[in-house]
Amino acid sequence: MAARTTEHLVLILLSMLVAFGPRFIPLRIFSTRKIPLWFNEWMKYVPVSLFTALVVKDIFIDANHGYVFTGTENLAKILAAIIVIAVAYRTRSMGLAVVLGLAAVALLTFALAL
Repeated sequence: MAARTTEHLVLILLSMLVAFGPRFIPLRIFSTRKIPLWFNEWMKYVPVSLFTALVVKDIFIDANHGYVFTGTENLAKILAAIIVIAVAYRTRSMGLAVVLGLAAVALLTFALAL
């Protein structure tokens, strides 16, 4: 039992380093330099791109069955994604979009299961 606890602790510490590194290193490098305007413009698209890639994969690809296209089998998730797109576009708030998206998935999954 103690060996598993140690493995979990090492895993948590390594995960912390992996999550902390990409945040700390650019902060350290760019704290003394002026960031070019083109770079700031380009960086605005990174969170949306990553979020979109994760969501689209989860909605349309079933990894449990050999990465097959699911089509409209995940109707609740597809409808929730449409709601998230509308909210994110209208409010420009990623946090609000995520919270409403999670609520929409839960409610639509329940409603469509009836």
